[in-house]
Amino acid sequence: MTEGTRLLAGRYQVGALIGRGGMSDVHVGTDTRLGRRVAIKLLKPALATDPKFRVLFREEAQKAARMAHPTIVRVFDAGEETVTEPNGLETQVPFIIMEFVDGRLLKDIIADGPLEPKEAVRIISGVLTALEYSHRALLVHRDIKPGNVMVTQNGQVKVMDFGIARAVSDNSATVADTSAVLGTAQYFSPEQARGETVDARTDLYSAGVVLFELLTGRPPFRGDRAAAVAYQHISEAAVAPSTLNPRVSPALDAVVLHALAKDKFDRFQTAAEFRQDLEAAGAGEVPIRKSLAANDFNATLFGANPNTTARSEATMRQLAAQDGDRPVRTQTRPPVAWIWVGITAIAVILIAVVFWVVNLPPASISQGLSVKVPAVVGEKYDTAVPKLTDAKLVPSRIDEASTTVPQGQIISTDPTAGTKVSKGQEVKIYVSAGKNPTTVPSLNNLAEEAAKAAIKDRKLVYGKSSPEHSPTIPAGTVVRSEPAANTAAREGDTVNLFVSDGLINIPSVIGQDVAAAIGQLVALQLNPSTQPNAGCTGGKVTGQSVTGDNQPQHSPISITYCSG
Repeated sequence: MTEGTRLLAGRYQVGALIGRGGMSDVHVGTDTRLGRRVAIKLLKPALATDPKFRVLFREEAQKAARMAHPTIVRVFDAGEETVTEPNGLETQVPFIIMEFVDGRLLKDIIADGPLEPKEAVRIISGVLTALEYSHRALLVHRDIKPGNVMVTQNGQVKVMDFGIARAVSDNSATVADTSAVLGTAQYFSPEQARGETVDARTDLYSAGVVLFELLTGRPPFRGDRAAAVAYQHISEAAVAPSTLNPRVSPALDAVVLHALAKDKFDRFQTAAEFRQDLEAAGAGEVPIRKSLAANDFNATLFGANPNTTARSEATMRQLAAQDGDRPVRTQTRPPVAWIWVGITAIAVILIAVVFWVVNLPPASISQGLSVKVPAVVGEKYDTAVPKLTDAKLVPSRIDEASTTVPQGQIISTDPTAGTKVSKGQEVKIYVSAGKNPTTVPSLNNLAEEAAKAAIKDRKLVYGKSSPEHSPTIPAGTVVRSEPAANTAAREGDTVNLFVSDGLINIPSVIGQDVAAAIGQLVALQLNPSTQPNAGCTGGKVTGQSVTGDNQPQHSPISITYCSG
């Protein structure tokens, strides 16, 4: 059967190959039921026999299906297809049905050369919008790069492959000297290169690398080996994009270098913050830095940061000015007497104010101006609200997952209990939402140990395994789980397995018509032989060689029937 006529799940027609990845191939396809064009991702047959890859592939579909946003490629369906290998063996190959995007990969657009700064800002703003949505859903992409971003014919930005990044990180933890890993290593964050835990700020660093490449036509760090590139991410500072493309403004320089900070606490903390500064810089405004260490060597110098204003004409003129070009004082003698008179007057006023404040009763200053935050930790939110409103404070509920605090109880407050605050101030109440929600993974047809590992990876707890008869599933393979696959659960919930024992129950077919008896036995994956008995008539079964429970799968069996 050719790819063009091949059907998945009796519905999806597989078309031409349009992309290849490390784990899967992507084909254009048609949903014959709805008459729409789709993209079909097929796990490579060489990996389909590995239970770990199959579980990771299913997790990709489940994660991506949670994403419903115009800037994220949608997932419509998923399943498994039986494929017959050249050696005659049948293999289950998982597939994912995705939204078909009519456009170009961002890596192909970059291959044409640097983009105009305004267009680069627009594209990365779309990527950050997608990340802002996914981070609110507690999902980190982990593999933001031009090969995972598409731009449609009408300019819409689409981010792909949510969930697959985890599979890559789990199976490519070391930076090997391969071209496949090298492409991703160019977009590693320093914490990824060091093998540390990643979070949402990792995606923001990778987005900063992509922004650098859009503005300059190349990534900030390059090398012949992936390990060399990863080392540069850890130890070398990126140059300002304007040193490679003079059209990049100092404001955009500042945004890019802020995103590429080595320490994740020094870079943008949220996608919204990154997008706000990026759009401000693209509009010609100067983004406001929210904090700046006084002893930072890279601190702003007279309104210009030397690192972020490389090649800035105005700054270079200021720093290179000769003594003769600077403003000349026209006053020949400083007004010393007037200066001392002013200093004395200010000192007298300050002393008087301090004396007045010290001699005021303490209650007269604070009475009616501030209140203490009441202690409500451990209480229910509904019982805590009246305490805060009585104290003239405004409660704001924030639900937060917790493995220690029971669902519905207050974990903490901000500000904390006992803190004096002004009346009318908002107090954030963090309420336990219980353990993180999740779903039971699909464990059917997995080996028992692989199923246990999949349960652990989903942060669920393996309960017990029970034997169960199955005519088709080999011994030691999971028949089903309890709760069933895709059932909503919470981390820490128990999942039990029902594992094939390789046995079946062969019923008695004596007295049945021979055709019905054969059909019943064939349904149990048996191949019965028949022995005619000419001494009777009617076509009924008069005897069978094997019957009863706990019989091995595919047991040989013969039946005798009346043939006279």
